[in-house]
Parts: sequence; structure tokens; C-alpha cells
Amino acid sequence: MKKDNKAVIYWLLTGCILIFIMVVIGGITRLTHSGLSISNYKLISGTLPPMNDVEWQAAFDLYKQYPEYQKLNTHFTIDDFKDIYFWEWLHRFIGRLIGIVFIVPFVYFLAKKRLKTETIKKCVTLLIMGGFQGFLGWYMVKSGLVDRPDVSHYRLAAHLTTAFITFAYTFWVALDLIFPNYKPAIPKMKRFISISIVVLIIQIIYGAFVAGLDAGFIHNFWPTMSEGHWIHETVFIEKSPTYLNFIEGKSGVQFVHRTLAFVVVILIVSIWFKSKKYALSQLQTQGINALLILLAVQFLLGVFTLIYQVPVWLGVAHQVGAFFLLSAMTFTLHRFSK
Repeated sequence: MKKDNKAVIYWLLTGCILIFIMVVIGGITRLTHSGLSISNYKLISGTLPPMNDVEWQAAFDLYKQYPEYQKLNTHFTIDDFKDIYFWEWLHRFIGRLIGIVFIVPFVYFLAKKRLKTETIKKCVTLLIMGGFQGFLGWYMVKSGLVDRPDVSHYRLAAHLTTAFITFAYTFWVALDLIFPNYKPAIPKMKRFISISIVVLIIQIIYGAFVAGLDAGFIHNFWPTMSEGHWIHETVFIEKSPTYLNFIEGKSGVQFVHRTLAFVVVILIVSIWFKSKKYALSQLQTQGINALLILLAVQFLLGVFTLIYQVPVWLGVAHQVGAFFLLSAMTFTLHRFSK
């Protein structure tokens, strides 16, 4: 690591930490059904929550105009509303903070000529990805303000997956600066890990589908989907045409998520076996060992989250596990690529 790059690296890693926090808060927001509590979006004036009784009543009155209150939460008092408002406000506040943390230091580093042309291009890409992530958040919320009191699971998946990918790319850019002296890559390992990370991202997308459709609250058995059945009968008949079962049906989406979990296990274990053919560096070995450990933890979290019907703490822990697994996969891919 070059001394001149330290501040830039710390800036990027700070961004990674903030994205991680935002994903955790986003998971809590989803699992506590808080995401539709703020029905409008004010970039500047919305930074602060309501500060007095009049402002709280106005926010509550606005909430009452939308489907979530009218169809699900007519029993809510203003204190109930404050509870769900908090998580959505905190989620948006951290999003604003991430924007400031990325933009202000970026301008400073540009002015001080601390960034190489290649790094500038990568950072501009990061800024675009961050802005797009914010847009997807509001686009997602809009889908729950029209007819039904829930957001589109497609938009939820887009919002969550973009956050994961933005984190992974930010981490990658930081790793480029942390390890400027590249060593020869191992092409075969690179290709296999690349395939594995694509499958992992698809699995994350399906995790978001499960969350968006509340598909974790059914078929709460493991390893079978019900007593004595590996594939529940509703997997293929819930929706028509058949393919919709696997992207919109609760049973079908859960089945795909279950199946992909085993695929991810096979791929990561295969990475470990394939790595034995090569003389690895210490960091390469550490990356693969981290993958195995995090895979085991994440798999167990997934099983317990399903069996216990998605308690908030387990649901959040499972999402955090996916985040750490993607982090380890990104680090390992980087170490085998350069």
C-alpha cells in the first residue's frame, strides 16, 4: 500500500462500512414492515424527522392516505406509527450520509490531485451506482403506495442487489489500491470463482424475492419442503403459465432459493478442492478459508431462519451472512485475478 493512497483507501473502506450498515438497517426496515411509513421523498427537508407533535400528526395523516394504513394498519396509533417511521427514516438518513461521504471527499481528492485517471473513472462509476441505488429505493417504495400495501418484489430485489454490487465494486477499487503490486493471476481459478460469484448474486436476488413475497413464512421444514416431500405440490401450480411459479410464486421462489443454496455450497467446496492444485499465497489461502467458514455460517442461518419462520434477528443475520460471503468472494476473486 502506497502512503499517498492511505486516505483514499480509508475513504473507500468507510463507504463499504456505511453500505453494510445501510443493508442491515434496510433488512430491519423490511422485516418490521416499516418501509412504507414515509410516503413522500424530500431530499433536503426530509433529512430530519418530525420535531414536534404537529409535524408528527401531519406525517401520520399523510400515511393514512395510503394502502398500508387503509388495508392493514387501521388500528395504528401515532406511537405505533413512530416505531415504523424510525427505521425507514434511519435507512434514508444513512443513504444521504453515504452520498455525502462519497461526494465530498471525492471532490477534495480531485482538487488535491490525489487520484489517478483510472481511479477517477472507477470512482465516477461508484457515484453513478450510488445515485442509481437511491433512485431504486424510491422507485421501490412507490410500488407500495398505489393499490396494494407492499412493494414489488422485483423492485426490492433490484434495490438490494444494487446495494450488494455497489459494495462489492467499492471494495474491489479499494483492493486495487491496497495491493498495487500485481502478481500473475491463476486463470482457471479466476474463471471458476467468477462463475461462483455470479451464482451467489443470483442467490441474493432470490433471497430478495423470498423477502418481497414473504415466502419464508411457508414450508418451514428442512431439508424437505414439507413432511416427506422434497418438492411441495404448490411449486408448479400456484401460478400460470408455469414459469411464473419460479419468479412470482411463493412456493416456487422458495424452492429456487433452497436449491441455489446447495449449488453455492457445491461451488465453494469445489473452489477449495481446485485450489489444492496450486501453490497459493497466504492471502489466497485466507480468502478460500474465509469462504468455507462463512458458507457454513450462512447455510445454518438460512436453515434456522426458515425453520423458525423468519424472526427479525435471524432474518437480518441471514442477510448479513450473505453480505460477508459476497465480501469474501470479492476478496478471493481479486487475489486470484491480480
